[in-house]
Amino acid sequence: MTNAATLTAFDHLRAQLRTIRTARAVGRVERLGRNVVTVSGLEGEVALGDRVRLGPALVGEVLSIGPDGARVMPEGYADGLRLGTDVTHIGPPVISPDDSWLGRVIDPDGQPLDGRALVPGARPYPLITAPPSPAARRGLGRRLRTGFAVFDTLLPIVRGQRIGLFAGSGVGKSRLIAALAEGMRADVVVIGLIGERGREVRDFVSDTLGADGLDRAIVVAATSDRPALTRARAAYTMMAIAEYFRDQGKQVLVLADSITRFAEAHRDVAASAGEPFGPDGFPASMAQAVMGLAERAGPGAAGQGDITAILSVLVAGSDMDGPVADVMRGVLDGHVVLSRDIAERGRYPAIDLLRSVSRSLPAAAGAEENALIGQARKLMGAYDRAEMMIQAGLYSPGTDPLIDGAVKVWDALDEFIGAPAGVDEAASFEALARVLGPASTPGHGTT
Repeated sequence: MTNAATLTAFDHLRAQLRTIRTARAVGRVERLGRNVVTVSGLEGEVALGDRVRLGPALVGEVLSIGPDGARVMPEGYADGLRLGTDVTHIGPPVISPDDSWLGRVIDPDGQPLDGRALVPGARPYPLITAPPSPAARRGLGRRLRTGFAVFDTLLPIVRGQRIGLFAGSGVGKSRLIAALAEGMRADVVVIGLIGERGREVRDFVSDTLGADGLDRAIVVAATSDRPALTRARAAYTMMAIAEYFRDQGKQVLVLADSITRFAEAHRDVAASAGEPFGPDGFPASMAQAVMGLAERAGPGAAGQGDITAILSVLVAGSDMDGPVADVMRGVLDGHVVLSRDIAERGRYPAIDLLRSVSRSLPAAAGAEENALIGQARKLMGAYDRAEMMIQAGLYSPGTDPLIDGAVKVWDALDEFIGAPAGVDEAASFEALARVLGPASTPGHGTT
């Protein structure tokens, strides 16, 4: 064994020894409820958000502390607990990531879900923490290759950008997330599967993502049957692991599916804590929880890498004004909308370009590239406004030159949005220029 390997082994051992506490505070269950347990004897020991062990195995989180005791939400069914049951203080929620976690599937507590042993890292990371100071953060970085022509041209994604993927069910969201995990340029990919069905997690990892996509990825999964605390913690664990690799100076890609289910899990926890709900069916703290999570992604400070994030949002009936979607649009650096109508006619990815925007533009493209992007959007907008007349045969060619041009390029432009990327960004823009016609001049811009 080399000296470096020996040091690493001892670091792991020291990390595990540090988790061993010779003494822990112990309280007692004083009051039992279906979702909340009141514990006495720990009022001076625990803090909000700390974890405790109820009896031999059940774990819970401290929701509130008062003179009559601490209110704890169990992470599971409280059936079988009795008055007087011992309650042991564990401490604040942390995760200890390690480079050896690449290629693994874990739960929000850092326990393996793939049947193999998992070694914790040497440094614990808090699950809930503040983002880097806005004054210390760098600006957005260079354009990233994605494997899709539409993202390499019309909807560019740059280092440190936070993009929302807004979609209903069954429109190719998971497939697109897996393709980006495999095709986007990044050192490490961290994928959070929050509230997914167990079968979908297995299918995503083994079939959709595949062995090649998993090699440089860590998947954090909390299935829909897990308690609300566990589902919410999956998002925090995902981000803490990303921060571990960012602090090493690496470029990290975070893919979350979905932030809506994170918000719903937070709502369930808030209900147990007694927080009142607003008219939209969510507590006021939901917006802060979602924004706080999203803000932890983005460019790092000097000496750090960046966390580029693609965060999916479920929109029922394509309602972009739903409470979670509305909050996300305000905090993100762009949003991509997947359309059911486009999916049903067979174009993948089913991106509705006119409803999608990347706020990395115009800085992420050169002047000639921005001109191409503007021309493509102008033509698509013209076709969209006249589509009903065109399909009904009510439009007469020659009436409007812009609509005539849109009709001429529509099929090719629609096909381009679903096409794979060129060998580089310049090649993708050259392909876009060919679609738009001979009057377009491809620009290579700056990357």
